[in-house]
Amino acid sequence: MRTTLRIAGILVGLLVAFGGAAAAETFTVFAAASLKDALDENVRAYQAGTGDKIVVSYAASSALAKQIESGAPADLFISADLEWMDYLEQRRLIRASTRRNLLRNRLVLIAPAGSMTSVKIEPGFALARVLGDSRLAMADPDAVPAGKYGKASLEALGVWKDIQWKVVGTENVRAALVLVSRGEAPLGIVYRTDAAVEQRVRVVAEFPENSHPPIIYPAAVMATGKSAAGAFLESLGKPAARAVFRKYGFEFRDPA
Repeated sequence: MRTTLRIAGILVGLLVAFGGAAAAETFTVFAAASLKDALDENVRAYQAGTGDKIVVSYAASSALAKQIESGAPADLFISADLEWMDYLEQRRLIRASTRRNLLRNRLVLIAPAGSMTSVKIEPGFALARVLGDSRLAMADPDAVPAGKYGKASLEALGVWKDIQWKVVGTENVRAALVLVSRGEAPLGIVYRTDAAVEQRVRVVAEFPENSHPPIIYPAAVMATGKSAAGAFLESLGKPAARAVFRKYGFEFRDPA
């Protein structure tokens, strides 16, 4: 009798072990470049707790959306603006029922950490004079969300026409951050969360929130995405994950 129970116990243990291994999944997340540090930390915690393997591809939201449209095998997309998520939803490439506004951010003007530049951002402020013959680093203002927000703000403040020819448009916001951190550009426009993770830059000033559209990060599972990606998305709205995002400077003012 004891032998029979012992064997049964061993079999149950094997079933649990193999069942747990089979349950682990691998899935792919396409995410805006500005999410890297905070999302990486949440991914590590989630993988440790579930055994799932998450592959994350970071780039500009515009580039990622186009890749998804072309058939790239993403399971979950986290964009840095609403328009590129709308773009995919209109093409029925996301599971609309899973879409949610996950995070919010702020836009800032940065300079190298050792710079003494001082600028007050207000209507008509003298950005062109401060730049002189130098360049302003920002993500591509015609396609990349951070660049579009920056351009919208500078237009609203009445200074875009004076500095547009001074702009160095980069492939994503992190590339603009690198230019300023290396001193290759004296000023740049990035998200507040980007400036927070780079010690070689400092925030000169913050752009008024009413000078550009709200910076919202929507997320959704792809139409063909794995269910495991949906579980991960759900986890990003829970207190532990939110605490990580908050640590990196993200905000939450919309329902998860």
